[in-house]
Amino acid sequence: MHTLNIITGGKELSKASRALIMLHGRGASAEDILSLAPYLDVTDMALLAPQATNHTWYPYSFMAPVQENEPWLSSAIDMVHQTVKTASDAGIASENMYFLGFSQGACLTLEYIARQAQRYGGAVAFTGGLIGEQLDTGNYKGDFKQTPVFIGTSNPDFHVPVERVHASTELLKQMNADVTEKVYPNMGHTISADEISLANQLVFNR
Repeated sequence: MHTLNIITGGKELSKASRALIMLHGRGASAEDILSLAPYLDVTDMALLAPQATNHTWYPYSFMAPVQENEPWLSSAIDMVHQTVKTASDAGIASENMYFLGFSQGACLTLEYIARQAQRYGGAVAFTGGLIGEQLDTGNYKGDFKQTPVFIGTSNPDFHVPVERVHASTELLKQMNADVTEKVYPNMGHTISADEISLANQLVFNR
């Protein structure tokens, strides 16, 4: 199971009015995802990046039956919740809380916010979708109140079928999120400069 271990960056949490929760991908680290920060318009934000045990949030594909990824998936969601609580306890309101993830971290980002939908500052998912063999809409509740969300992905992507990205976008829109989805032909499993630019434009500079 995961143990809460938050690596921080950016503005000191006690002095920040906005916070960005950054979720790394499989095999990566909190420091890896924090290394994106200089390219993002987040200089006024406290950056909080929890570290997954053994560098993975859950053992199998995000498209596997949910029970196969338990108890790790529930523990991962709890780690995000505890990171949110850390920011909340420091006085950061939900509408000033932002989320960003890549790959497995993008899937976890979308899964968390869809289970806890409310007005956030915004969310960025670089190559990810909602989790499960089938989407269990009973898990998703709340109203995003037009929270801006950017989802970028490659088609094809070895890990993330574009059909799941489309389905995730539609579900978030039904929950009143302001979603921008962009599919890049043959981009590969990476983060592009165009995605960074759109994340800044659509989410962080709103």
